[in-house]
Amino acid sequence: MEAACTQLKQWEGHAHSRQFRLAVNVSARQFRAADFVEQVRRVLDSHGVQPDLLELELTESLVLENINDTILKMHALREMGVRFSLDDFGTGYSSFSYLTQLPFDQLKIDRSFVHNIGVKTSDAVIVQTIIGMAHNLGIDVIAEGVETEAQRLFLEQHGCHACQGFLFSKPVPIEEFMAWNRRLPKC
Repeated sequence: MEAACTQLKQWEGHAHSRQFRLAVNVSARQFRAADFVEQVRRVLDSHGVQPDLLELELTESLVLENINDTILKMHALREMGVRFSLDDFGTGYSSFSYLTQLPFDQLKIDRSFVHNIGVKTSDAVIVQTIIGMAHNLGIDVIAEGVETEAQRLFLEQHGCHACQGFLFSKPVPIEEFMAWNRRLPKC
């Protein structure tokens, strides 16, 4: 969290990166800490970053572990402006009722479904269903593990316009990412 907020503060000083959002994977142990909400508030305040530029990625298993605690913490963080992404969606024992109770901004379609697009019809149907459900709930959707142009095209044709994966880049150090970003044409 400290490193993410330090990076957000650095990006704030440059026009080409000022509105970048940074996602942080949150572990169950970290999220279950009694003072987690206060920890996030302190880090945001100490760095002076816009809370809506910080996105916390939570897994289904973490969310469902103690749903009442999850609801309270997520709503308290949402009031600050923090955003949420549901990571690896579809791999756990989904309880769709929590999707209407929790303030998720984004669902991340797990790479195992994306990998099988064009291979297993059932996985393509699952991907389409997740995209449709997310849109109907007003939640953005991003596909993980996109490795081929065929996968990207399928996702785009079915309404998923955000993707991540090796088709675009392998993970790179921040310096390399920033150099790449500076080379992009500005709108």
